[in-house]
Amino acid sequence: MQTPLDTPRYALVTGASSGIGQACATALLKAGWHVAFLARRTQVIDELLENMEFEASQALVLGADIANEQEVREAFGAIQNSWGRLDFLFNNAGVFPAGASPENIQAQDWKRAVDINLNGSFYCLSNAFRLMKSQSPMGGRILNNGSISAHAPRPGSMVYTTTKHAMTGLTKAAALDGRAFNIAVGQIDIGNVASDMTTAMAAGILQADGSTKPEARMDMDSVTQTVLNIAALPLSANVLFTTIMATQMPFVGRG
Repeated sequence: MQTPLDTPRYALVTGASSGIGQACATALLKAGWHVAFLARRTQVIDELLENMEFEASQALVLGADIANEQEVREAFGAIQNSWGRLDFLFNNAGVFPAGASPENIQAQDWKRAVDINLNGSFYCLSNAFRLMKSQSPMGGRILNNGSISAHAPRPGSMVYTTTKHAMTGLTKAAALDGRAFNIAVGQIDIGNVASDMTTAMAAGILQADGSTKPEARMDMDSVTQTVLNIAALPLSANVLFTTIMATQMPFVGRG
C-alpha cells in the first residue's frame, strides 16, 4: 500500500494506456496521488489496475479520444464530480506518424496528428484551466509532453515535428496566461526512452546523413522520476522547459 500524501492531490494523465503515460500515471498512483487514467483503450488500464494495491477512490479510468472536444469536456466533468479539483495534468497523449518525405505525406495522416497532438492537447489544457481557476484553493500544474523534435527534427518527421513545435508555443502562452491564477505550465522534452514506440531505435534508425544507426535509449524510470519531481514542486516554482534524454543519443550536434 502506498504512503498517503499529507494532503490529497489529484492528477490526470492522458495517453495512460501505454508507454510514458502508463508509466507516469502508475508512478503517481504509487506515490499516493489520486490519478485519472485517460485513454481510448480502457481495458488495458483496467487490467493494469487489477494487479495494483490502492484505495478504491484513488483511481479513475476515463475513456476518451482527446481529439474529440466533447469527450474531453465529459472526462473533466467526471473528475470534477468525483474529486472536485485537479492539481496536475500531464498532457501526454500523442501519435508519431510513419516517416515520410513532404510530398508523400497524406492529408489524413497530417490531420490525425494535428487533431491528437495539438488540438487534443489544447482541449485538455483548456478544460484544466477552467477547473483549476474555479477550484479552491485556485491553481494547479500542467506539464505538456513535448519532444526532442520540439528542438530538432529527424529525417521524415515533418508531421510530428510540426505538432511538437506548436506544443512549445502552447506551453509558453499558457504559462503566461496561467500566472494570474496560480497555474504553472511547463513542458518536458523526452529523447529516446525505452518503450514500444522506440524499439526500432535500438536496431537502427535513419540519421540526417542518410545512414542507419542504432541509438542509445534510457530507462523509463528516468522519465517517471522527472515527472514526479516536477509534479511535487510548490506552485511558486515552475519548470518551464526541461529536456531529459539518453546521454549518448545524437541530439546535440544532430545533422
